[in-house]
Amino acid sequence: MNIHEYQAQKILKTFGIKVPYSILASNLEETVYAAKKVFKKTKNYICVIKAQIHAGGRGKGGGIKIAKSIDDVYKKSSNILGRRLVTNQTNKKGKLVNKVIISEYVLNSDKEYYVSIFYDRNIYKNIILYSKEGGLEIEDISKKIYFQKIDPYIGLQEFQIRKIAFHLKMKYSAFNNFIKKLYNAYIYSDASLFEINPFLITNDNEILAIDAKVRLDDNAFFRNLSYKEMSDEREYSIIELEAKKAGLNFLKLDGNVACMVNGAGLAMATMDMIKIYGANPANFLDLGGKADSKRIKKGLDLILKDKKVKLILINIFGGIVRCDIVAEGIIKFFEKKNKINLPIIIRLEGTNVNIAKKILNNSKLHYYYVTSLEEAANKIKVLLKNELRCFI
Repeated sequence: MNIHEYQAQKILKTFGIKVPYSILASNLEETVYAAKKVFKKTKNYICVIKAQIHAGGRGKGGGIKIAKSIDDVYKKSSNILGRRLVTNQTNKKGKLVNKVIISEYVLNSDKEYYVSIFYDRNIYKNIILYSKEGGLEIEDISKKIYFQKIDPYIGLQEFQIRKIAFHLKMKYSAFNNFIKKLYNAYIYSDASLFEINPFLITNDNEILAIDAKVRLDDNAFFRNLSYKEMSDEREYSIIELEAKKAGLNFLKLDGNVACMVNGAGLAMATMDMIKIYGANPANFLDLGGKADSKRIKKGLDLILKDKKVKLILINIFGGIVRCDIVAEGIIKFFEKKNKINLPIIIRLEGTNVNIAKKILNNSKLHYYYVTSLEEAANKIKVLLKNELRCFI
């Protein structure tokens, strides 16, 4: 689960990491009030207005502005709050800005640094990614980025901290305390990502985390119940929010091939195969281990709400799930629909698959049955190319 910058700052402060003095504001009156408090606190008539959305690239997208007076705060906040912000990490419509933070302005430093921590599932290691050139252009300096593998069972070691500090050309005494706290924040908040861009060294030889992006593992909320309250429903689309309430893992994408799969790994493999064969998935939809008729109905309902969808691929592996129950759920759903001008490709494998095939064959459902992902991808390619349609 993604969280906002102001929420990430709270977590960082909990672990003893310094962040700029900031106040959250939801309307123009609150931005003015917040700016007055920031000016009084810092004794400096300059502040930063930062849009709070679940997307990066805010600076280049116009979501971060410097203001030098109360009138300036009001004017620039009015151009951010209540408007859609388009960045390189949003779709063309952008994201609606419902909140901003008014933050103290930190004097430009000669050096801005970058660091992030995440888990690499391929090698079962935590990764610290870092660079001595942080800021807006971090995505354009890949050759100047270093990484350090951390064994999660052993944790961050002193020699690794010294190595990172050496590459950053920072004093070990300053960096040591910061990176240990940051690693602890990542571990004990059950995060899947902690990104600080940029951070810099203050005149007091302390490190200040200027901006933070944090993604939490929502499967671990039972250990940190307060984190669950950080979810912002306004950041989700109507379809994604509906799926979330139904307990389905759903993510809207920009393609036209709808996917309904059980298991995140199989879902990813399905989307990869679709891409390899030249098509684009319309969504990520994982029914999970309880692919019963109720969840199937909900999943198909969500798929059909997307007007861009031209084809539906149902790819289910019956381990715990019984294929015959899945087949019955599919048929029951489409029997209640009058007419759907969409081709349906079905692949079922596993428990009771032969019974499932008989159920499908005995139904009035028009569909294409495939036995492999490759066959499914080939069928998608042909159907989209010929703009073939099925009628139910």
